[in-house]
Amino acid sequence: MWSNFEFHSPAFLWVLTIIPLLAIWHFLMRKKDSAVLSIPTIKGFQAKSAFLPKLKPLLYVLRLAALSVFIVALARPRNVAISKKIKSNRGIDIVMAIDVSASMLAKDLRPSRLEALKKVAVDFVNRRPNDRIGIVVYAGESFTQTPITSDKGIVKRTISEIKWGQLEGGTAIGMGLGSAVNRLKDSKAKSKVIILLTDGVNNAGFVDPKTATELAKGLGIKVYTIGIGTKGMALSPFSRDPRTGRLQYRNQQVEIDEDLLKFIAKETEGKYFRATNNTKLKAIYNEIDKLEKTKIEEFKYYNYQEKYRFLVLIGLGLLLLEFVLKNTIFKSFI
Repeated sequence: MWSNFEFHSPAFLWVLTIIPLLAIWHFLMRKKDSAVLSIPTIKGFQAKSAFLPKLKPLLYVLRLAALSVFIVALARPRNVAISKKIKSNRGIDIVMAIDVSASMLAKDLRPSRLEALKKVAVDFVNRRPNDRIGIVVYAGESFTQTPITSDKGIVKRTISEIKWGQLEGGTAIGMGLGSAVNRLKDSKAKSKVIILLTDGVNNAGFVDPKTATELAKGLGIKVYTIGIGTKGMALSPFSRDPRTGRLQYRNQQVEIDEDLLKFIAKETEGKYFRATNNTKLKAIYNEIDKLEKTKIEEFKYYNYQEKYRFLVLIGLGLLLLEFVLKNTIFKSFI
């Protein structure tokens, strides 16, 4: 209730500071409020109760209360009912193309590159409530994991279920980018974005990355590219243990085709990033989130319910009560 309450003209409430001053003034001048009659004796007068005269200050209290209520009424108290309507007039369609090759299991990001990416990607989706998002995964080939959808629950579930081993080995950057472009080619959104992430070089697939870049450029699709992996050596999988089937790790040189990723970003008016650790990866997605903002318009409708009329009636009632008491019960007291 009180959260929707306000005063239209709160400055009038300062006038209430005169109320205690008037009360003090009346207290100091109370002896002059009644006429004094000097007589030699009061024996001839019948004794009357001294209770009513003591209540005479009640008349002034009623007047001050009426004045206070009128002042509050001048400030125009009111309840405000606010209804909101949100309109998105610049939707963005986003496709995340994610490398799921074996090297994404490297442990230079914790607990691995792929798991670190999945956590950051879910956070990114949570910050895009008004956009449609699709997921493409690629290794030696590419696959649309989730078409563009506004159902964030499906997108987040898809990301959480991404794992290595779904596709044949290799890193087909051209095919990953091509599949993402294919998802967006029929999009009616005013802004179309691909976030292409890889930790290697293009060594598989039959689509040239530069050809896919030209397609994206021609369709007005902006591509943000991310190279994920530390600079130097990283603990990476290289084979399976023949007895247990578990992956075996050793330090290997991190090789990312940064020149290609920079070319793709530049040609499509996107931007290239390098994520060398978990913190930088999160910062990159935060920056992309800021760069690609959906324009939202919020319309607010206000419905005011004025309360001053009721206060005016209370004030008039108090004045009327004072008038009646003054001319009835207290009439005999000068």
